[in-house]
Parts: sequence; C-alpha cells; structure tokens
Amino acid sequence: MAQAYMTETGNGGGSEPGPSGSGLRRRIAEWRRDRGIWRRGIVTASLAALISLVMIFHAELPNDVGNLGSLTETFLPWIGLAVPLLLVAAVIRKSATALISIALTAAVWVNLFGGLVTDKSGTGGNLTVATHNVDAANPDPRGTAESVAKAGADVLALTELKAGAVPAYEKALEATYKYHAVEGTVGVWSKYPLTSSRPVDIKMGWTRAMRVTVKTPSGDMAAFVAHLPSVRVKLNAGFTANQRDNSANALGAALAAEPLKRVVLLGDLNGTVNDRSLSEITSQMRSTQGAAGDGFGFTWPARFPMARIDQILVRGVTPKASWTLPRTGSDHLPTAARVELKP
Repeated sequence: MAQAYMTETGNGGGSEPGPSGSGLRRRIAEWRRDRGIWRRGIVTASLAALISLVMIFHAELPNDVGNLGSLTETFLPWIGLAVPLLLVAAVIRKSATALISIALTAAVWVNLFGGLVTDKSGTGGNLTVATHNVDAANPDPRGTAESVAKAGADVLALTELKAGAVPAYEKALEATYKYHAVEGTVGVWSKYPLTSSRPVDIKMGWTRAMRVTVKTPSGDMAAFVAHLPSVRVKLNAGFTANQRDNSANALGAALAAEPLKRVVLLGDLNGTVNDRSLSEITSQMRSTQGAAGDGFGFTWPARFPMARIDQILVRGVTPKASWTLPRTGSDHLPTAARVELKP
C-alpha cells in the first residue's frame, strides 16, 4: 500500500501536482503559453486607461457643458472604486494587458489620494476651531449645539442658522462661549473676545457670510464664515453651480483683501478643494484636512458622507490635526481642526 501511494502522489509519475504551490506554477505556465493573454481584455484595459487620464487631467475637463469638470472633481476620489471592478474583469478574461493597465490606474489613484487615506494628525496646536452646517430644518437645535460644543473648540462657526432658532443656539452655547456674533444666517461663538464683526457680500442678496476678528492669546486672527449657494445635479442641466461659483469668486476677493496675516475660513462651501471653481479661495488658503487630517474627512450627506464640502481653510497658521465630529440632527457632519498660532 505504501508503494502504491508513492506511485500516485510522488514525483516519480510527474503528471500530478506535488507540493503546495505547484498548482500556481502550473497556472502561470499555462498563462505564458496562452498567446491570447495580451490580446484579450482590450476593452477593460482601455477603460482603466481612460480612468487614469481623467484623474491625471481632470483640470482639463470642460465646464462649458453642465459643469462636467466640477462635477467630476467633486467626487474624484470615488473613481478609484472602478479599480477592483476592472480587476475582476481582467482576471476572468485572463488578460495581462488589462492587469497592467489596471495596476497603472491604481498607482495614479494612490499618487493622488493615498496621502489622504492615512492619519496625518500630529500633536501641538494652541487653538481649536470647528464648523457645522446645522440645517435650517434641524428638529433639535439645542441638542445639536450641545453636541458640537463637546468638541471643545475655542472658536465655533455655525451656518444655515434659521432666524427663529438662533435663540436656542445662543442659550445652548452660552455656558461654553462667552462671546458670539451672528450676521444673517451665519454666526461665530468664541471663548475669546470678538471684534469688528461685519457681513461679507458674496453676491447673494442676503447675508450668508461674515468676517470677525478673534482676540486670541497669541494675537488677532481674522475668522471668515461662509455658506456658499447650493449646487444641483440635474439630468437636463448637469451640475448647476453658476451662483455658487460667483459667490466663491466674491469670497476669494474678500479673503485676498484681508489685512491680518492669520486667517481662518470656516463653513459650507458646497464644493471640495479639488473643484477648480473654488480656486479663487483655495489658491490662497490651505486645507486643514489635506495637511493634517485623518482620512478623507467627508462631511456630506451625514447618513453616508461622500464629499467634504464643509471646510476649514487657513492662512498664516499651521494645521496640526483635523477630524469630523459625531452626527447631529443636521444633514451635514461637523468638522474640527487644531491649529498653531505663533505669537
């Protein structure tokens, strides 16, 4: 019996797979002999190449028709979801051409967004700021205010404040924040004195942006709070964002004219930092999430965040950490950042 066993499973016969791993080697050998391995999967390879080109040259996509470029840039990181799907197709087709193309696509995605996946937060910082679009239809203003206050921010910005709900926010936050200022539908609550509060005209016809000076222990800092117009995705019109874009340009001009060296912008910009239409803002400000965030920090929609449209951008201060806060009664997630203000 022992001799029979050796005849069937040993290496003497040479026809059956032997040790572990020989099956894989045999499969690789079969692939090498398969002359169609390079010809199959051309469509899959082409799709992977197209996705790579979109990620690399997204700034060249036209905005003339339906703001296609801005729409793509808003959800650009999610294009990477195509990689595992294409990989399955390449394996099924046994296509080396597709596998190589997909590997290159994955490398492009990692180069563009790999740094956002990791935790870049550090220690230090002497000022914590937070911002939250509280949602005008929020059924629990007091609970929302108390939840955000637990983050321990020194400066808190709230947007989409409904006039009738402002007293509820003031009451809920008065124990934590001694100072506050409200202009239209936006407001700032602070542990440090506030001066020079004024509306900022972002070409909307009513006040949805403001500027205030925060008297921190490390010196004065200008805090801008803004809620840019909403954008819509319509089948017949594409990505409708013209009003948002005009407001972004006006806000960018106000930031450029700010005389203080230390500036923080908090609020709902209804766009990501990848969106070229916000370049008048992002070209002169630094994203705390990109510099010191933990992951992508998506903030909207709260149930399943897909984009970071609630921003904390800075100039003249150093980001140390950035993170999102627990969900409240709003359709947005709050976000916070810790920064360093040098005296």
